[in-house]
Amino acid sequence: MLYLLFDLIRNWLVSTGLYSVLGVLDQVQFRALLAAGLSFTLIIALGKRTIRFLMGLKIGDAGESDAEMLRAHAKSKANVPTMGGVLICGSIFASTFLLADISTPKVLLGLFVLIWLACVGGADDWLKLTASRRGTGRQGLYAWEKLVFQLGIGLLAGYFAYRYSAVETGQALGHVLNLPFQRTYLPGAQGVAEGLIYLSLPVFVLVSVLMIAGLSNAVNITDGMDGLAGGISGVVSFALLMLALIAGSEQWAQYLLVPYVPRGDELAVLAGAMAGACLGFLWWNAAPAQVFMGDTGSLALGGLIAYIAVAVRQEIVVLIMCGVFLLEIFSVTLQVGWFKYTRVRTGTGRRIFRVAPYHHHLHMGGWAENQVVVRLWILAIIMCVVALATLKLR
Repeated sequence: MLYLLFDLIRNWLVSTGLYSVLGVLDQVQFRALLAAGLSFTLIIALGKRTIRFLMGLKIGDAGESDAEMLRAHAKSKANVPTMGGVLICGSIFASTFLLADISTPKVLLGLFVLIWLACVGGADDWLKLTASRRGTGRQGLYAWEKLVFQLGIGLLAGYFAYRYSAVETGQALGHVLNLPFQRTYLPGAQGVAEGLIYLSLPVFVLVSVLMIAGLSNAVNITDGMDGLAGGISGVVSFALLMLALIAGSEQWAQYLLVPYVPRGDELAVLAGAMAGACLGFLWWNAAPAQVFMGDTGSLALGGLIAYIAVAVRQEIVVLIMCGVFLLEIFSVTLQVGWFKYTRVRTGTGRRIFRVAPYHHHLHMGGWAENQVVVRLWILAIIMCVVALATLKLR
């Protein structure tokens, strides 16, 4: 909204000489960093008040777990309020709304994904954490209910992202499947390379659904230790900011031989706001945590990361960046699958890990919680560096 106001009075600013002062708002790189700073500041400023509010409502983690080994660990955090994701999502929305060009369909669609998944996660958190007050045994949304909403927003986001790309580019580059080491352009800006795979609408939507549903669940599963999901999401968000700036610049896209996505650089403002929000949340969520993000934050962060990846045509690169998230969700999948398989074959279920997700396996293996968190942060940074390096290997 602030950028639209600036654009509206642009001629007046030029005529009065004020454009030389405010013209920096025309630089999307500046607005992306400003969004990060604003988002961070909002969470720092509103954090204590929000935490007191949540504690007043007795919205704290129930401290329950199906795994015996985790019960003592969870019990020590039973009184820490959750639903802190309202801080994350609120600051991302406010910063993006103020500083991005909200006339850009891709930005509006990103905000819609954010709100949708924040509402789904919020409903799940509220039902779980007010069950005793309401006198009902229902603990949150059923798994199939959450999945329906995740698949639904993936379908909507994929459909409209596909349509917007066709309108904005007038060509099919916005629908290219960007494979590792594959050139989108011929060197020297001599035209589009041959052999590119152009996704049809159904396939494009399927990719969107799998990305958004998969990563929203992956971040949700990773959110099990103080600062873990928030820190990794912040690292990935800064890398997404760079991807969006590259995709939205025809010069840089052609230099790195990746798809050019008109107006894709406006998503850098959204990614910047997300990065700042994650850093700000770590102020309150670092061990010992004063608040947890809950499903409200984790579902929204994962879905937003996935949406930006789809919008800038960098799904595979972003999956490399999210290697820790994928490790976490695969550890749960393997654990559950192997347990069920061995129970059918032998009558006794066996486990691959001490407990899943994997960060708890490391903790139960003797690593201190801070060691697990910081080392997985380091791994996430390495994965982001590797992913960005692949852009040059074309």
